[in-house]
Amino acid sequence: MEGVQERYQFTWPDKKKSVVLANQPITKTLRLDREKSVGRDGTPGSIDTENIYIEGDNLDALKLLQETYLGKVKMIYIDPPYNTGSDAFVYDDDSSISGNEFSERSGQKDENGNLLFDMRTNNESNGRFHTDWLNMLYPRLRIAKDLLTEDGVIFISIDDSEQVNLRKICDEILGADNFVVTIHCQMSTTQGLKVKAAQEGNIVKNAEYIICYSKDGHKNIAMGHPLYDLRPKYDEHYTLLLHDDGTIGQLSELYDYRFPKDCSNIKPFKIAEAYQKSEEFANIVRLHLAEIVRSDKVTGFDLKSELSNGYWKEIQRSEKKYLLTLDKNNNICQLLKLSDSWGKTDGFYEEEGLRKIRGDWWDGFYIDMGNVSKEGGVSFKNGKKPVRLIKQLIKMVTDGSEICMDFFSGSSTTAHAVMQLNAEDGGSRKFIMVQLPEICDKKSDAYKAGYKNICEIGEERIRRAGKKMAEDYLSTNHCPLPTDIGFRVFRVDSSNMKDVYYTPAKYKQEQMEMFADNIKEDRTPEDLLFQVMLDLGIMLSSDIEETEIAGKRVFSVAGGYLIACFDSEVTDETVTEIAKQHPFYAVFRDSGMANDSVMANFEQIFETYSPRTQRKVL
Repeated sequence: MEGVQERYQFTWPDKKKSVVLANQPITKTLRLDREKSVGRDGTPGSIDTENIYIEGDNLDALKLLQETYLGKVKMIYIDPPYNTGSDAFVYDDDSSISGNEFSERSGQKDENGNLLFDMRTNNESNGRFHTDWLNMLYPRLRIAKDLLTEDGVIFISIDDSEQVNLRKICDEILGADNFVVTIHCQMSTTQGLKVKAAQEGNIVKNAEYIICYSKDGHKNIAMGHPLYDLRPKYDEHYTLLLHDDGTIGQLSELYDYRFPKDCSNIKPFKIAEAYQKSEEFANIVRLHLAEIVRSDKVTGFDLKSELSNGYWKEIQRSEKKYLLTLDKNNNICQLLKLSDSWGKTDGFYEEEGLRKIRGDWWDGFYIDMGNVSKEGGVSFKNGKKPVRLIKQLIKMVTDGSEICMDFFSGSSTTAHAVMQLNAEDGGSRKFIMVQLPEICDKKSDAYKAGYKNICEIGEERIRRAGKKMAEDYLSTNHCPLPTDIGFRVFRVDSSNMKDVYYTPAKYKQEQMEMFADNIKEDRTPEDLLFQVMLDLGIMLSSDIEETEIAGKRVFSVAGGYLIACFDSEVTDETVTEIAKQHPFYAVFRDSGMANDSVMANFEQIFETYSPRTQRKVL
C-alpha cells in the first residue's frame, strides 16, 4: 500500500497553509492618495492618468485587484527577494517561522527532542531557509496567474539561491508545459574581487536569470518578431588603419567600451575620427558604429561632402552599410562591409546600437549595471535592474497598449521602462506597481536624501523620469509629450465599513444609533468610489468626472458606466437626474437619502427613467 500512495510532488512545511492563504478573502480596500498622485501631463494631484501605484502588502493588493483585473494584464515582471541569507520577508502573512516551529512541523527532531539540524543558521542546508521564501512567494504567484491575459507572460528575476525552487512552484502553479525559457543575463564581468576568486580556483558567476512562463503555453512570445540585442553606444569600436593610398591596412575590434576616453567630445553623427598618423599608416581612424546608423537621417545632412575626406566615406545599399576607402583622387580602393545587422526594423531605424538576434544568453548588461544606481535620479542599492533590460522584456511581448504589472516594484524600474518605451514608439502601455512601504535604513543614502520608505523612492523616480521625458520631448518637438507620465497612488487600508462585533440581540439602543451609518467617519467620497469600482470590476484607471446635481457631488466613471453620489441629504431631484443619464450602475450611500420619502421613491424613479440600471446602496 505504501508504494501506491507515493507520487511525484514538491512540498514543504505549511504549503497547504499557503494555498489557503491565497484563497482567503480579506476585508480591506484601496484608498486614493491624491497628494502623491500625478496627472498624465505631470500635474501634481491630478488623477487623469491610467497608471497605478499601490502602497501595501502585495498579497493584499493582488487580492483586491483579482476580480477587477482578472485576465487583463499582458505582462508581469517581478524581481522578488533572492533569499541570499540577508533578505527579510516583512510581508504580513505569517511566512516567517522560528527554527523550533519549523522542526516541530517538519519532524526534524530525534526521539529525545533534539534538533537533527541547526535551524538557527540561515543557510541553504537549512530547510527553514527555503520554507520562508516559498511560503512568501507561492500564494502571490497563484493570484498573479489569474491576472494574466490568455496570451499573457510572466518574467521572474532570480539567482542561484532559489532558481530550482522557483521553477518547481512555477511548474505547479503556471504549468510545466507553459514554461518558455530561462534567460541568462550577463550582469557582471570577471574583474576586481572576482579575479582573485577565479585565481583561487572558483568559477565565478557573471549571470542572473529571468524565468519566463506564458499563460497559454505558447513559446513564440516575442510578438512574431525576432528579438534584437541593442548594444549601447560605444560598446564596440573598430580601429581602421589606412595606408597613404587609402587602402585598409588593418581592421581590429576593441572590446573596451570606455575607449577612447573622450567619446563625449566626438561630434554628433560623425562616422569616424582620425587620431594620429604613423610611419606605417597614414591615419588611425576610430569607427563608432552607433553614430553611423543615424547619419543619413539628419535633415539637411550632406552625406557626400561630410563623409569624404580623401580616405573614406559611407554608402548604403539595400539597407546594408558599407565603408568605401578612397585614394587622394577620390577613386575607390577597397570596399568594407560594416555589418549585416544594421538596417530597418518594422519601418524605423534602431538607434540604440549594434543589433543582433538574441537567444537565451543576453550579454552586455554589465555595462548598464555600472550606471544603474544613477538611473531615475534616485538612490536604491537593493537589486536595482537596468531600464534597458526591463524595456527589452516589455518590447518583446507587447504591441503598445497593454497593462504591465510589477508587484515587487522596488525603485519602479518597470514603470520607468514602460513610460520610456511609450515615449520612443508612441505606445499607450499602462503600468501597475505594488510595493510594501519598507522603512529605509537610517544609514542609507536614500534615508539621508529624505526618503522614509521604499515607496517614496519609487514614486519620486516615476515623477523625475516623467519630467525628464517631457522636457526632452518638448525641446525637440516643441509640443507637450503625448505619453502618459502620471500615476494614481493608492494605499492598502482597512475596510471603509465599521467593524461589528456583537450579535443583534446584544445591541443596546445607543449602539444601534452609532451604526445607523455603517461607514467609518474618516472615509471620503473618493474612498467609497474606489471601493465600489473594485467591487463592480471597474478598472482603477477609468476616467472619472465630477459634476454637481442639485447641489450634490456626483461621480461619473468610464463615460457614465457608473454614476455614484455619496453625499448626505440627497433629494428626489438628484436621484431623478442620475436616472435620466441611464448608467449601467448607480450607487448611493444608505444614510445619504434626505428622508424616508426619498428612500421610498428611489426604486420607482429608476423604474420610470432607467429600469435596466443596476442599483447599489452602501
